[in-house]
Amino acid sequence: MDHLVLRNGNWSLRRRVPVVFADVETRREIWVSLHTDSRNVARTKAQQVWQELVAHWQALLDGKSEDAQVRYLAATRIAEQKGFLYSSIEDLLKGPTQEILERLDAISAPDGVPNMAEASALLGIVEAPKVTLSQALEIFWELSRDQTLGKSPDQIRRWQNPVIKAVNNFISVIGDKAIDEISRVDMLGFRSWWVERIENEGLSQNSANKDLIHLGKVLRTVNELKQLGIDLPLSGLSLKEKKHQTRPAFSRAWLQDHILAPAALDGLNAQARAILLVLINTGARPSEIANLKRDHICLEQSIPYIRITADGRQLKSDNAERVIPLAGCSLKAIKEFPEGFPQYRDKPGLSATLNKFLRANNLMETPDHVVYSIRHGFEDRLRRAGIDDRLRAE
Repeated sequence: MDHLVLRNGNWSLRRRVPVVFADVETRREIWVSLHTDSRNVARTKAQQVWQELVAHWQALLDGKSEDAQVRYLAATRIAEQKGFLYSSIEDLLKGPTQEILERLDAISAPDGVPNMAEASALLGIVEAPKVTLSQALEIFWELSRDQTLGKSPDQIRRWQNPVIKAVNNFISVIGDKAIDEISRVDMLGFRSWWVERIENEGLSQNSANKDLIHLGKVLRTVNELKQLGIDLPLSGLSLKEKKHQTRPAFSRAWLQDHILAPAALDGLNAQARAILLVLINTGARPSEIANLKRDHICLEQSIPYIRITADGRQLKSDNAERVIPLAGCSLKAIKEFPEGFPQYRDKPGLSATLNKFLRANNLMETPDHVVYSIRHGFEDRLRRAGIDDRLRAE
């Protein structure tokens, strides 16, 4: 049933108003002229008109909600449905009188009685909701879904964790305040809290700056995309960082004499040990090796190789998709696991396991070395072999 009625040569939409909207629509039945004598055109227009009516009624109904956030979002939708952006009454009074008059004209007034939900939305008298820091974080996840596209569950977890840490640190200092009540004093207090931790706990300025960046990202995203109009006191807070020092690379001699020494890795579980050995002659990232699947491991060719590709997870960069030949200890190790490394695939803990083992067994060349230094060591060996910059980068 398409609810179309032909009247005076033109088609109209005639439908009963759903009972659920009785509180916001006094009519029991609506008639809307579709201004066409074509039934096919009328059918298409009727569907659009009905969807717009239902959306408007739903927004009016939401405007009666006890939830301040729902009421505010409903007001923004009603304003948009009438062709306006939601603006507070304070902002409207600062603007041209003509816009206020246009908004007044747009308010429905069946039987001469203005629709108060529309009036409240168009004249900006619905107060913006109080959003606490913890609520802002939950809203941020919803607003940032685009940033998780292509990420695996473990990558999403690693993306979320520093954001959660930053917000929780801030709450521990100032409390779970509404974000429109966050003052410059609060932000400077959080900065001072970090300075004290850096002095007393030997932490880095970079740790503090990451917290400030993640916190600012949450607050700005929620403020802008929810149209809260808050003047956030976020500028000029970063700490001056020490000059970045690149992690040292493992030397070839250290790899040969210590890490590849007989029985040196015997205490490490089999899959972690194989991954470590694969790193040595590929220069790949630990996570890239850990997430290899069967069809990424090509051992039957004249030159065996692995393919680093997205396949259900997001790579570090667009250039990270590549083919890497296998040789020496790396080829031997991966032949033991031609199906990949399910113990560590899309799971946390690999780097921590490798770093802990290497340190506990005196296999780190210096205290500044980490397992990632194997990647830097591979790059150094390419440089010494005379491989040009472009090929090394690839």
